[in-house]
Amino acid sequence: MTAHAFEADTGLHTASTAPAATAVTEATTATQENHVTSGATVWLTGLPSAGKTTIAYELAGRLREEGHRVEVLDGDEIREFISAGLGFSREDRHTNVQRIGFVAELLARNGVLALVPVIAPYTDSRDAVRKRHQQHGTPYVEIHVATPVDVCSVRDVKGLYAKQAAGELKGLTGVDDPYEEPESPDLRIESQNQTVQESAASVYALLSERGLA
Repeated sequence: MTAHAFEADTGLHTASTAPAATAVTEATTATQENHVTSGATVWLTGLPSAGKTTIAYELAGRLREEGHRVEVLDGDEIREFISAGLGFSREDRHTNVQRIGFVAELLARNGVLALVPVIAPYTDSRDAVRKRHQQHGTPYVEIHVATPVDVCSVRDVKGLYAKQAAGELKGLTGVDDPYEEPESPDLRIESQNQTVQESAASVYALLSERGLA
């Protein structure tokens, strides 16, 4: 084949496949846009080191791969940027949870899946957040990551249990400060009995069942 013929053949090949490739890309984008239509707040409550944040990020990765708009509202980041100045009294904890609930509902109302791995130790605080969502018709899912305190204290991701045991910390949720377990969560996870991937998959299955994933 001459150089001229090769160039001509190459040019014909490019011209014939480019529109098809563009069409495939546009079709994929359209499919994703049509699939992702609803936001929701997914609140993962549980003791410190229960696995809430780890499960949330595992779930977020899967949802993003499918084209969902996802935000993880990390409790430590909220404390630093939104609730700076609040302490850990019952009143301050309640205020912190309401602030997070407001942001989560706003995101969810605008088509974002807001994953909230935050302790939220008091029933009345969680109920107030749920009520806010109901008032706006925004889907709200409560997940109880029900890891026992003895397991959490061994994991001790942030060293809080060790500090409490050494007398360096007071007011640790589930130890010397109350944690009111949800009586009827949408899903209860015992993370000590399954992998992170399995825990995230169980939340994903619930969201799929409700048309949210």
